[in-house]
Amino acid sequence: MTHSMKRRSPGNNYKDPGFYHITINVYDRKKQSLGRIIGDVQCPDGHPNAPRVELTAIGKMVEYELLHSITRHYPVIEIQDYVVMPEHMHFIVNVKNSLISKNGRQTHLGKVIAGFKEGCNRRYWEIIGQGEVAAKPQPTTNAPSVAGGFATSTPVSGAKKLRYISGRQPLFASGYVDVIPLKPGQLETQRAYIHANPRNRLLRTNNPNALRPQRKTIDTLVTPNALRGYLIREHALPTDDALMWQALTDRLLIVNNHIVCDSYGSFQLLEHHLLPVVCHRKDKPSFVQQKQVCLKAAADGIVLVSARIAPGEQEIIDEAIAQKHPVILITDNGFPEIYHPSEARLQLCTANRLLLVTPWTYQYCPTNEEITVTQCKAMNCIAQAICHTKDDWWKK
Repeated sequence: MTHSMKRRSPGNNYKDPGFYHITINVYDRKKQSLGRIIGDVQCPDGHPNAPRVELTAIGKMVEYELLHSITRHYPVIEIQDYVVMPEHMHFIVNVKNSLISKNGRQTHLGKVIAGFKEGCNRRYWEIIGQGEVAAKPQPTTNAPSVAGGFATSTPVSGAKKLRYISGRQPLFASGYVDVIPLKPGQLETQRAYIHANPRNRLLRTNNPNALRPQRKTIDTLVTPNALRGYLIREHALPTDDALMWQALTDRLLIVNNHIVCDSYGSFQLLEHHLLPVVCHRKDKPSFVQQKQVCLKAAADGIVLVSARIAPGEQEIIDEAIAQKHPVILITDNGFPEIYHPSEARLQLCTANRLLLVTPWTYQYCPTNEEITVTQCKAMNCIAQAICHTKDDWWKK
């Protein structure tokens, strides 16, 4: 399954009340027609020069339509946290009750988003001079118009019918992405993500080499057959399960019969002495010793490498990060074309304290889809291959 702006949750009919995180892209992302990022990443939120979006006339129009038009047509909808970025926008919708259209019929969120985008398209065509106004204008509304290149609050004709011009591009691309259901903990995460968008964009702009996926940059020197042998020998992978093995290899990044990895973040960490962190159930009685040895190595300048899957691995890696030691993490999915790590990981990457590594091609995974044991073991193998060291080093 691939990531798509038309992705929907099959278990939701979009007529139910609840919170939705909506993402919409502009049709031509390269133009960045909605605004530009300004400010200083060193300034905290609330500071006059903190990172923010300076909206164009088109961006201001979109913001106005978002905050006024949707709730005017659907009073049961509340627009909460939002950000209008140069080439896309995020906003959280609180649907308080059943969605009822003007004709009294129950409708769904897709119709609401389509109506919002259609209204923005019409005003966009007016702004760029591609919309011809009909001879008899309808009653006016206080929607923003353009004066001197910026949106103003001067009343202009509202629901005017425009004669369509062949070949003109819409403002927004088709479809939208939603995140549902937004539970209390997840809702706060999404709010933080939305507010951090300008700052994170500025961080990536200021660090163009580190903060974008680097493709097939790491050769593990592990062949698919060697990985299969490792899984059979060390972790009892069934030798006759051809479908399981085929599904695994189909997802691996393979070049010249070697498993390779994409990377994101501080690539120079690979130049350090590396040691893998893998916690096995059989070693649970010795976990305190393993943690002490690993953190001592990190304090001595060694970079710890881990898939951070088992609870013990999470505890060791998280403590290393808390002590400001650099780490390399093996991730359980590939990097999409447009990749946005969490704000915390982005900050670590910019501080040269984190490198994300993945041997997988990207595929969209539902939030409730769990990683398989075979994938976990494969990632542990990759961690050892990158370090050129077995995972029992700490015992010696």
